[in-house]
Amino acid sequence: MSEYVILVHPSANRVYAASSPALLRAELAVFGTALAAGLSGIEDVELGGVGYVRFTSSAPLGERDLALLSNLSSLYALFELDGDVLRPVKVTPLAKADSDLLTIQKYAGKTNESFTKLLLNITLLATADPASDRPRYLLDPLCGRGTTLNHAIMYGLHATGLDVDAKDFEAYEAFIKTWLRNKRVKHTAESGVLRRNKARLGRRLDIEYAFTKEDYKAGDTRKLAYFNADTLTTDEVLRANSADVIVTDAPYGVQHGSHRDTGLQRSPRDLLAAAIPVWTRVLKPGGALGISWNTTVLPREELVAILAKAGLDVREGGPYEEFAHRVDQAILRDLVVAAKPAS
Repeated sequence: MSEYVILVHPSANRVYAASSPALLRAELAVFGTALAAGLSGIEDVELGGVGYVRFTSSAPLGERDLALLSNLSSLYALFELDGDVLRPVKVTPLAKADSDLLTIQKYAGKTNESFTKLLLNITLLATADPASDRPRYLLDPLCGRGTTLNHAIMYGLHATGLDVDAKDFEAYEAFIKTWLRNKRVKHTAESGVLRRNKARLGRRLDIEYAFTKEDYKAGDTRKLAYFNADTLTTDEVLRANSADVIVTDAPYGVQHGSHRDTGLQRSPRDLLAAAIPVWTRVLKPGGALGISWNTTVLPREELVAILAKAGLDVREGGPYEEFAHRVDQAILRDLVVAAKPAS
């Protein structure tokens, strides 16, 4: 048995910082299902007046387990606990790009970067092959100004986003093109009209890039696409069974998301009930869908029922129901993850 402690990353957001230890405990418990070593005894501790999250491993953490745990969303430093001595353990978080890709953008309503990473982590772990080395495809069908897309870039994933808001599309297009130029990332970028069957659905941005000239020349590139289109057209603009993971932060009860048929939907319940079956058609068998949302406008059991009706297997019980946390007086955020059966 080996004991470890995690120093939680300091957060600029005071409210999220207060929730971080509890969220990290739940995230760590989910990570434990993918590790070779079994984890137990996950708890908060105070050492020398500083708070940590402690856990016990059934064996010393091996290279693969450390590589996985290095990507915990709120991990700042990892130590092995030997009596009263903290021995630093080297962590190697997966980061294909500089962190300013996640932090430069500042705007009202931006989802905390650490929480977006947490949601992505939990969704990837729910897939049939969470340790796959092949480049995987992420979809955010309500992508806003691209926080999830940027995390996909950090993880080396192909990424596609949809959003109906033209201002968000334009802001992200300006940001990502400028960032790629400033970082001297080899890439191509094309903008144009999005059409299907001669009908104009909106606008599109298509980027292909690689972080080294050698990879770009060899064709080892990643693709990033943003469609300024209604989320209910997702299965029209993307092939069936093409996304490994779908990760999205659902609207919190404001005018957002879809304008098809009846105007912009203010109700997350109505939007998700209509959109989840559409998104599910695009999700690969064995893939997973992760949604964060405001439970004050949509109870968890109702969202679970919508996911189950779409044929998805919802992860329930234990740590999967320990992610709820307060964002502000009107928003109690939670997340839910569901997998598409592999056969």
